[in-house]
Amino acid sequence: MKRIVVLASGRGSNFLAVASAIERGEISGRCIRLIVDRPGTLAAVRAEEQKIPVSLLHYSDFSTKADYEKALSDLLHMLNPDLIVLAGYMRILGLGIIREYSGKIINIHPSLLPAFPGLNAHGQAIAYGVRVSGCTVHFVDEGTDTGPIILQRCVSVAEDDDEVTLADKILVEEHIAFPMAIALFCQNRLKVFGRKVILLPQSSEHNPHEGH
Repeated sequence: MKRIVVLASGRGSNFLAVASAIERGEISGRCIRLIVDRPGTLAAVRAEEQKIPVSLLHYSDFSTKADYEKALSDLLHMLNPDLIVLAGYMRILGLGIIREYSGKIINIHPSLLPAFPGLNAHGQAIAYGVRVSGCTVHFVDEGTDTGPIILQRCVSVAEDDDEVTLADKILVEEHIAFPMAIALFCQNRLKVFGRKVILLPQSSEHNPHEGH
Protein backbone atom coordinates (compact mmCIF):
# COMPACT_ATOMS: atom_id res chain seq x y z
CA MET A 1 0.00 0.00 0.00
CA LYS A 2 1.54 3.26 -1.15
CA ARG A 3 1.67 6.16 1.30
CA ILE A 4 -0.06 9.12 -0.38
CA VAL A 5 0.13 12.76 0.73
CA VAL A 6 -2.19 15.28 -0.94
CA LEU A 7 -1.56 19.03 -1.17
CA ALA A 8 -4.56 21.29 -1.79
CA SER A 9 -5.53 24.95 -1.59
CA GLY A 10 -9.25 25.12 -2.27
CA ARG A 11 -12.50 23.23 -2.62
CA GLY A 12 -10.92 19.80 -2.80
CA SER A 13 -13.15 18.13 -5.38
CA ASN A 14 -10.22 16.29 -6.93
CA PHE A 15 -8.96 15.35 -3.47
CA LEU A 16 -12.41 13.92 -2.71
CA ALA A 17 -12.42 11.97 -5.99
CA VAL A 18 -9.07 10.42 -5.06
CA ALA A 19 -10.05 9.72 -1.44
CA SER A 20 -13.32 8.11 -2.59
CA ALA A 21 -11.45 5.90 -5.08
CA ILE A 22 -9.13 4.79 -2.27
CA GLU A 23 -12.12 4.01 -0.08
CA ARG A 24 -13.67 1.93 -2.87
CA GLY A 25 -10.45 -0.10 -3.17
CA GLU A 26 -9.62 1.20 -6.64
CA ILE A 27 -6.24 2.59 -5.53
CA SER A 28 -3.70 0.40 -3.77
CA GLY A 29 -2.67 3.10 -1.35
CA ARG A 30 -3.84 5.14 1.58
CA CYS A 31 -3.99 8.89 2.05
CA ILE A 32 -1.92 9.46 5.17
CA ARG A 33 -2.27 13.26 5.20
CA LEU A 34 -3.85 16.26 3.51
CA ILE A 35 -1.70 19.41 3.64
CA VAL A 36 -3.40 22.76 3.02
CA ASP A 37 -1.75 26.16 2.67
CA ARG A 38 -4.53 28.29 4.12
CA PRO A 39 -7.31 27.90 6.70
CA GLY A 40 -10.96 27.36 5.87
CA THR A 41 -10.54 25.20 2.78
CA LEU A 42 -13.30 22.84 1.71
CA ALA A 43 -10.55 20.30 1.08
CA ALA A 44 -9.84 20.20 4.83
CA VAL A 45 -13.54 19.77 5.60
CA ARG A 46 -13.76 16.87 3.17
CA ALA A 47 -10.64 15.27 4.65
CA GLU A 48 -12.09 15.45 8.14
CA GLU A 49 -15.29 13.84 6.87
CA GLN A 50 -13.13 11.03 5.45
CA LYS A 51 -11.18 10.83 8.76
CA ILE A 52 -7.95 11.77 6.98
CA PRO A 53 -5.48 13.80 9.08
CA VAL A 54 -5.02 17.42 8.00
CA SER A 55 -1.95 19.64 8.40
CA LEU A 56 -2.26 23.40 7.95
CA LEU A 57 0.83 25.28 6.79
CA HIS A 58 -0.63 28.75 6.44
CA TYR A 59 1.50 30.47 3.82
CA SER A 60 0.89 33.89 5.37
CA ASP A 61 2.42 32.76 8.66
CA PHE A 62 5.86 32.50 7.03
CA SER A 63 8.14 35.47 6.41
CA THR A 64 9.52 34.11 3.15
CA LYS A 65 8.74 31.47 0.55
CA ALA A 66 11.95 29.73 1.61
CA ASP A 67 10.68 29.45 5.20
CA TYR A 68 7.41 27.96 3.97
CA GLU A 69 9.22 25.50 1.73
CA LYS A 70 11.46 24.45 4.64
CA ALA A 71 8.42 23.73 6.83
CA LEU A 72 6.75 21.82 4.01
CA SER A 73 9.92 19.84 3.33
CA ASP A 74 10.29 18.97 7.02
CA LEU A 75 6.68 17.79 7.17
CA LEU A 76 7.11 15.65 4.06
CA HIS A 77 10.26 14.09 5.54
CA MET A 78 8.27 13.16 8.63
CA LEU A 79 5.44 11.67 6.56
CA ASN A 80 7.77 9.78 4.17
CA PRO A 81 5.29 9.57 1.26
CA ASP A 82 5.58 7.25 -1.73
CA LEU A 83 3.51 9.72 -3.76
CA ILE A 84 2.71 13.42 -3.47
CA VAL A 85 -0.52 14.48 -5.18
CA LEU A 86 -1.19 18.12 -6.07
CA ALA A 87 -4.98 18.45 -6.04
CA GLY A 88 -5.76 22.09 -6.69
CA TYR A 89 -2.57 23.20 -4.94
CA MET A 90 -2.08 26.79 -6.07
CA ARG A 91 1.60 27.22 -5.24
CA ILE A 92 4.66 26.29 -7.25
CA LEU A 93 6.75 23.78 -5.34
CA GLY A 94 10.35 24.72 -4.64
CA LEU A 95 13.09 23.05 -6.64
CA GLY A 96 14.43 21.28 -3.56
CA ILE A 97 11.17 19.36 -3.02
CA ILE A 98 10.74 18.68 -6.75
CA ARG A 99 14.23 17.24 -7.02
CA GLU A 100 14.01 15.19 -3.84
CA TYR A 101 10.72 13.59 -4.87
CA SER A 102 11.38 13.39 -8.60
CA GLY A 103 9.05 10.87 -10.21
CA LYS A 104 6.85 10.87 -7.10
CA ILE A 105 4.80 14.06 -7.58
CA ILE A 106 1.66 14.05 -9.72
CA ASN A 107 -0.40 17.07 -10.76
CA ILE A 108 -3.56 17.60 -12.81
CA HIS A 109 -4.04 20.54 -15.17
CA PRO A 110 -7.29 21.60 -16.88
CA SER A 111 -6.04 21.63 -20.46
CA LEU A 112 -4.50 19.28 -22.99
CA LEU A 113 -0.88 20.09 -22.31
CA PRO A 114 1.33 21.43 -23.73
CA ALA A 115 -1.51 23.76 -24.73
CA PHE A 116 -2.48 26.45 -22.22
CA PRO A 117 -0.16 25.86 -19.25
CA GLY A 118 -0.23 28.02 -16.14
CA LEU A 119 -3.17 30.00 -14.80
CA ASN A 120 -6.63 30.43 -16.36
CA ALA A 121 -6.35 27.50 -18.75
CA HIS A 122 -10.10 27.57 -19.41
CA GLY A 123 -10.00 31.24 -20.37
CA GLN A 124 -6.99 30.66 -22.59
CA ALA A 125 -8.82 27.84 -24.39
CA ILE A 126 -11.97 29.90 -24.92
CA ALA A 127 -9.98 32.90 -26.15
CA TYR A 128 -8.03 30.76 -28.60
CA GLY A 129 -11.21 29.23 -30.01
CA VAL A 130 -10.24 25.56 -29.64
CA ARG A 131 -12.81 22.90 -30.50
CA VAL A 132 -11.41 20.34 -28.06
CA SER A 133 -9.97 20.76 -24.58
CA GLY A 134 -9.61 18.52 -21.56
CA CYS A 135 -7.34 17.65 -18.68
CA THR A 136 -3.82 16.30 -18.26
CA VAL A 137 -2.34 14.29 -15.40
CA HIS A 138 1.42 14.60 -15.39
CA PHE A 139 4.51 14.11 -13.30
CA VAL A 140 5.87 17.36 -11.88
CA ASP A 141 9.26 18.54 -13.07
CA GLU A 142 11.13 21.82 -12.67
CA GLY A 143 9.03 23.67 -15.26
CA THR A 144 5.44 24.91 -15.08
CA ASP A 145 3.11 22.16 -16.31
CA THR A 146 5.93 20.67 -18.39
CA GLY A 147 6.37 17.22 -16.79
CA PRO A 148 5.87 13.87 -18.57
CA ILE A 149 2.21 13.20 -19.36
CA ILE A 150 0.51 10.20 -17.73
CA LEU A 151 -3.11 10.53 -18.91
CA GLN A 152 -5.28 12.94 -20.86
CA ARG A 153 -9.05 13.08 -21.29
CA CYS A 154 -10.88 15.24 -23.82
CA VAL A 155 -14.07 17.27 -23.99
CA SER A 156 -15.69 19.08 -26.89
CA VAL A 157 -15.86 22.87 -26.68
CA ALA A 158 -19.26 24.14 -27.81
CA GLU A 159 -19.69 27.51 -29.50
CA ASP A 160 -21.65 28.81 -26.51
CA ASP A 161 -19.25 27.52 -23.87
CA ASP A 162 -17.65 30.04 -21.55
CA GLU A 163 -14.97 29.60 -18.90
CA VAL A 164 -17.48 28.34 -16.34
CA THR A 165 -19.23 25.78 -18.53
CA LEU A 166 -15.94 24.53 -19.94
CA ALA A 167 -14.48 24.20 -16.44
CA ASP A 168 -17.52 22.16 -15.38
CA LYS A 169 -17.12 19.81 -18.36
CA ILE A 170 -13.42 19.31 -17.74
CA LEU A 171 -13.86 18.77 -14.00
CA VAL A 172 -15.97 15.68 -14.71
CA GLU A 173 -13.05 14.22 -16.66
CA GLU A 174 -10.54 15.28 -13.98
CA HIS A 175 -12.43 13.20 -11.43
CA ILE A 176 -11.96 10.17 -13.69
CA ALA A 177 -8.40 10.76 -14.85
CA PHE A 178 -6.77 11.67 -11.55
CA PRO A 179 -7.75 8.55 -9.56
CA MET A 180 -6.94 6.41 -12.62
CA ALA A 181 -3.41 7.81 -12.90
CA ILE A 182 -2.80 7.44 -9.17
CA ALA A 183 -4.03 3.86 -9.30
CA LEU A 184 -1.54 3.10 -12.09
CA PHE A 185 1.28 4.66 -10.07
CA CYS A 186 0.35 2.60 -7.01
CA GLN A 187 0.39 -0.55 -9.18
CA ASN A 188 3.98 0.33 -10.25
CA ARG A 189 2.79 0.44 -13.85
CA LEU A 190 4.24 3.83 -14.86
CA LYS A 191 7.75 4.04 -16.28
CA VAL A 192 9.25 7.33 -17.46
CA PHE A 193 11.54 7.32 -20.49
CA GLY A 194 12.59 10.88 -21.25
CA ARG A 195 9.38 12.78 -21.98
CA LYS A 196 7.26 9.65 -22.37
CA VAL A 197 5.43 7.71 -19.70
CA ILE A 198 5.15 4.03 -20.61
CA LEU A 199 2.23 2.02 -19.23
CA LEU A 200 3.53 -1.35 -18.06
CA PRO A 201 1.27 -4.41 -18.41
CA GLN A 202 -1.05 -5.50 -15.65
CA SER A 203 0.06 -8.47 -13.59
CA SER A 204 -1.45 -10.35 -10.68
CA GLU A 205 0.89 -8.66 -8.22
CA HIS A 206 -0.48 -5.29 -9.35
CA ASN A 207 -4.11 -6.16 -8.63
CA PRO A 208 -5.33 -3.33 -6.33
CA HIS A 209 -8.03 -5.59 -4.85
CA GLU A 210 -5.65 -8.30 -3.70
CA GLY A 211 -5.25 -8.41 0.03
CA HIS A 212 -8.28 -6.15 0.64
